Amino acid sequence: MIRMKDCLHLKWCAMKSFRACSLVDGGGWVEYQCRHVGDQAMDVVFEQVICERINQLVNRLRKSLERRQIKGVIEMLPSYAVLTIYYDPALLAYERLVAAIEASYRDLRHEPANVRKMWLPALYGGSGGPDLADVARLAGLTIDEVIRLHAGAVYRVYMLGFAPGFPYLGGLPDSLETPRLATPRAMVRSGSVGIAGSQTGIYSLDTPGGWRIIAHMPVPLFQPEKEQPFLLAASDLVQFVPVEMVEYFDICREIERGIYQVKEEITCPSI
Repeated sequence: MIRMKDCLHLKWCAMKSFRACSLVDGGGWVEYQCRHVGDQAMDVVFEQVICERINQLVNRLRKSLERRQIKGVIEMLPSYAVLTIYYDPALLAYERLVAAIEASYRDLRHEPANVRKMWLPALYGGSGGPDLADVARLAGLTIDEVIRLHAGAVYRVYMLGFAPGFPYLGGLPDSLETPRLATPRAMVRSGSVGIAGSQTGIYSLDTPGGWRIIAHMPVPLFQPEKEQPFLLAASDLVQFVPVEMVEYFDICREIERGIYQVKEEITCPSI
């Protein structure tokens, strides 16, 4: 039975906001709010914009909380500007979780901003990139210019969603912004690299979809049989490496044999 004072407590919790400390990068003060999502989850909500600085805060806060190993926290899911925390209220009171968040946020000035950068091969055009010519036409560019711009950018994984392991990648050059297809395809091949609006992404499964497909990336994004089933994670950086047909099939054979290694490094980006 829900008592009146519990209702008032939930309302107070949902409304309470907290002033955060200054960013380690000297970016000023950033506000966030802790909001109930049912009785076993909380959203830590930052400014509602698609912004690398805000998204980096979300993911650094997640890593800081993970290091605290808070008893009662079940799972944390980062998105563009929100960190959703699932917890067991029998083990962890709401106020204790809020206090842990405040402490973790204050500690971000000491939290390393290191991220992983990965270089992913991509075969542009042909049957694997059926919309490449349309993207070039809509952008008023040549196909080679589209490839050069798309492969020349470094993208940030803002979140995984839609399908298991599907990365929403921010950082698309403005000149490549393209609307979705008017009529989605009934099936898009796993590994297809697409553009929708100001984002690019990679289909992790064979699934319907309306993004404009410009390339194919052969490295599996989702392998549920593995201990770590996802190739990418939120906050990773991604750059596409154009490959020709011969190299593409060489990579496919190496993947089948289990010997292909994605090039990656740990970096500390400036924002």
